[in-house]
Amino acid sequence: MNDVRELLDRAAEGAGKPAFSTASVYARAARVRRRRRAVVSAAALTVVAAGAFALPRTGGDADPAHTTVASPGPSGSPTASAPAPTKAERLAALLPGDVGEIEEVSLAALIKNATPEQARATYLGPLDGHYAFRRDGGVGYLVLTLASREAVERKTGRPADPAEDLCVRVGQEPARADCVREVLPDGRTLTTWHDSMDYEGDDNVGWGPELVGRLTQQDGSQFLVRSSTGFEGSGTQGPLLPEPPLSRQQLKGLLTGPEVLPKG
Repeated sequence: MNDVRELLDRAAEGAGKPAFSTASVYARAARVRRRRRAVVSAAALTVVAAGAFALPRTGGDADPAHTTVASPGPSGSPTASAPAPTKAERLAALLPGDVGEIEEVSLAALIKNATPEQARATYLGPLDGHYAFRRDGGVGYLVLTLASREAVERKTGRPADPAEDLCVRVGQEPARADCVREVLPDGRTLTTWHDSMDYEGDDNVGWGPELVGRLTQQDGSQFLVRSSTGFEGSGTQGPLLPEPPLSRQQLKGLLTGPEVLPKG
């Protein structure tokens, strides 16, 4: 079963093909910090001169579908004067700095030429979506989606079973290579495996190998994640990465963190 097609149907808004280098990203960030410090200084002087005068705040959220950031690795919370981080920036803050530049994209827009309206999807998780990872001239992808128990049951056609062993082959479905199943201390089950993607589909693209993960929660919902080396063909943004953008341990760290869970 090819989960790529299902996840394409849950695409995020928009797509982009930026041409920013890591150096240019850091340079632009430095310019933004300098401008922000100048604005803060000017505001402080105005308050002193006028007694009690509040300057209006400027700026706003960037378009998350066209945001490219270089992962700085785990960091502290943004300052009160900083704009709210985009999804790509929040994801980058959870990952090591050597994963490359991260951009939120729409695979449906890239591969199927879907419009932003056609590609729009409603996600359950705060970091759900499609992300491009640019590193060493190649482009890989991370797809993260939280599926409710009802969605899982509609897909499989049977009641959700949190105790199901995904490493066990069922019927005619392909065997999962290098499959590892781990029961976490809180009762959730994380299963990861490698998929060569060595089969033909109805898309005019050829997917590279990827690392796949499913985190099954006690309520029957599942996090579905694919760490793909990329694709070639229609809509490609660059050559395949030699390895999936996130390793097995990095996927585990991401999926088991509180940042991917809905609030409330």
